[in-house]
Amino acid sequence: MPDFTSASFGLFTYSKLDLFVIQIHKMKKFKIVPISAAYANNIKRTLKDNFGHDVIEQVAAGFGPCRVSLKPFIVGIDIRLLFTHSPFTIDNVFNQPGPVFIHQKDVEPYRNIHQFPPEIKADKEKFPLSLIGYSKDQQMMYTQLIGDADVDHLIGEIFDQHTEIDYLHARNAEACCYICKIERV
Repeated sequence: MPDFTSASFGLFTYSKLDLFVIQIHKMKKFKIVPISAAYANNIKRTLKDNFGHDVIEQVAAGFGPCRVSLKPFIVGIDIRLLFTHSPFTIDNVFNQPGPVFIHQKDVEPYRNIHQFPPEIKADKEKFPLSLIGYSKDQQMMYTQLIGDADVDHLIGEIFDQHTEIDYLHARNAEACCYICKIERV
């Protein structure tokens, strides 16, 4: 249990609880942004994606993950919806629409936003990852294969060392499909 008595630094005195909170805040260098439940619900309601394509319903033949919950699918059991998605707001040469999956049923959106999804992070064989960095005007600035690196640590390093990067996309390094957005905090 942390000791929450006070500590002095020059002219300032902080409780150790304050210092603990400051340390925790420093650790939060990024925020995971899954596809929103509202966006997913619109896809489910209309059965059309933003490109006018019909949504395809299928029993999971792969692990995904669901782009709302960021949890892997259970192969042969979960029903998933396949549609075309672009994670960009500006139409430009880096706009990369592609196939993504969401659960057919309603799922809880990913909530542990200051940590990369542990079920994806832990399975490097099913989820080989790459990170792609973009500037505010959606210009690609950086790419990195994760390999055996710790993705949480690597995200923090990228944001610390590359101030020109506004946000990252996590993608499957083999299929190249979009998994989630990662924003600076």
